[in-house]
Amino acid sequence: MSEHRPSDQPGEYDDFDEIVGAETDRDPDLAVIEAGSRTLRAQAGPSAADDVPGRPEDPEVDRALRAVEQDLAGRWGETKLDPSIERIQALMDVLGDPQRAYPSIHITGTNGKTSTARMIETLLGAFELRTGRYTSPHVQSVTERISLDGAPISAERFIETYDDIKAYVEMVDGAQEHRLSFFEVLTGMAYAAFADAPVDAAVVEVGMGGSWDATNVIDGSVAVITPIALDHVDRLGSTPGEIAVEKAGIIKPGSTVILAQQPVDAAQAMLKKAVEVDATVAREGMEFGVVDREIAVGGQLLTLRGLGGQYEQVFLPLYGAHQAHNAAVALAAVEAFFGIGAQHARPLDMDTVRKAFATVSSPGRLEVVRRSPTVVLDAAHNPAGARAAADGITESFGFSRLIGVVGASDDKDVRGVLEALEPICAELVVTQNSSHRAMDADELATIAVEVFGDDRVQVEPRLDDALEAAITLAEEEAEFAGAGVLVTGSVITVGEARLLLRRS
Repeated sequence: MSEHRPSDQPGEYDDFDEIVGAETDRDPDLAVIEAGSRTLRAQAGPSAADDVPGRPEDPEVDRALRAVEQDLAGRWGETKLDPSIERIQALMDVLGDPQRAYPSIHITGTNGKTSTARMIETLLGAFELRTGRYTSPHVQSVTERISLDGAPISAERFIETYDDIKAYVEMVDGAQEHRLSFFEVLTGMAYAAFADAPVDAAVVEVGMGGSWDATNVIDGSVAVITPIALDHVDRLGSTPGEIAVEKAGIIKPGSTVILAQQPVDAAQAMLKKAVEVDATVAREGMEFGVVDREIAVGGQLLTLRGLGGQYEQVFLPLYGAHQAHNAAVALAAVEAFFGIGAQHARPLDMDTVRKAFATVSSPGRLEVVRRSPTVVLDAAHNPAGARAAADGITESFGFSRLIGVVGASDDKDVRGVLEALEPICAELVVTQNSSHRAMDADELATIAVEVFGDDRVQVEPRLDDALEAAITLAEEEAEFAGAGVLVTGSVITVGEARLLLRRS
C-alpha cells in the first residue's frame, strides 16, 4: 500500500483547511460550501455551469444564515432517529396543515430518488406548474433541499421561513418527549415554504424509509418507488422485501403507485400494500418503461413508453442506464399526476417533454467537473449505487485508465462499494471527508487492500491531497492520455470535491 504526500507548496487546494476548519463545529449536513447558482426552469434553457448555491455575499445575510444553521445543528442529526411521525404531525397541526395546501408526488426507494425528483420537477415546470421540491441530503448547501420553481430558495427566504415557524417549533418542542430533529424542522420549513409560495405541486423525497419518515404527513396522489436495494439495514430491514414493507408506507388510499423495476420480494411487498389501500399500480417493464436508448454526446437519446403513449427522440443529458430508467419513472409519475392512464390515455405534449428532459441536471451524479484529465463525481454510497456508477462510467466514457478516489461513511457497506468499483479502477486513492461520520482513511485502506491488493491502493487522508494524487496518477504517463478520475463513496465527499475542483 503506497502513501504519497505532495509537497506543501501553495497550489489550487490551499483553502481546504480554511473550508474544513469553518465547518468543524457544525453538523456536516449543514455545511453550506461556496459554489454558484442555478435555475432549472425549462423555459430558461440549459442550466448554469454550477447548479448549487453558495454563501450569501451580503455579510448580514451570511451571519443570519449561519445562526439558523447553528440552531439546526443543535438538534438531533439525520442519523439519530426515533421512528415516529408524532412530532412532525404536531408541528403540522399548529402550522395549520400547510402540507395539504397543494397536491404532492411522494418518492421513496434506495437509489435514484433525487435524480428522479429533479426530472419530475422539471417536467411539471415545463407544463407551467409552479413546483416545490424537497430532497436530501444536499451536495453542498442546506438550502438546496428546498426548491421553488426548480431553484433552491434564497438564503434570505430560508432564514425568513425558519423565523416564521420557529415559535411553533419551540411550542412543539416543549410538549414532546424529544425535541424536533434537524430533518423534522427542515421538513416543516419546506411544507410551509411551499404553502406560502404557493406551489401548484410538491415533489417530496423521503429522508429514510417511508411509513415513519417525517415527510409522510402528506397524502401524495402519486407514490413513486425507485429501485430498492440494501442500505440502512440496521433501521429498515436485512432484505429488499423487509425494506419494501417500510417504504410502502408512503402508498396512500386511492393513490397511483409508479413502481420501478424491483427485486421480486420488494415488488411483492409493494403490490400487497397497494391492494390493501386500493391504490392503482403502474409497473416499469409492463405499463411503462425504456423502449430504446443510444449513447449520445453529453448524455443519451431515449425512446420511452409512458402511460399514454410512446415518446421518441428524448435527449437526456445524464449518463448511465439507471438514469434512463429514472427518466421513465419520472415521466410515468407526471403522466399519473395529470390523470393519464386513469382518466384518459393521450400522451403529454411531445415537444414539451423533450424540452424538459433536455434541461435536466443532477449534481454529483456521474457529473463531469473537469477535463484533461476528466474528473467525474458520483454520490454512490451503497453497492447498488456503485454498480450503477461503474456501468455508467464503462458505457459512456471509455477511459483508458481510471483512478478512483473514495471517501465513505463508517456506517455503510464499504466493502460492497469497493467490490463494485474494483473492475473499473486501475488504482484507488482512499481518503476521508470532514464529516464526523467519515470512515478513517487508514481503516478504509485496510478494506481496500483486501479488495484491490496492496499495490493498487494509496492513502491520502486529506481530500485535497487525494484529488491531487489521483489527477497526478491519471496524467503521469503519456500512454494514458485517456485516463480519468472518479470521486465517489459519499455525498459529502462529492460535495467537498466539487468545491475544490471548481475553485481550481
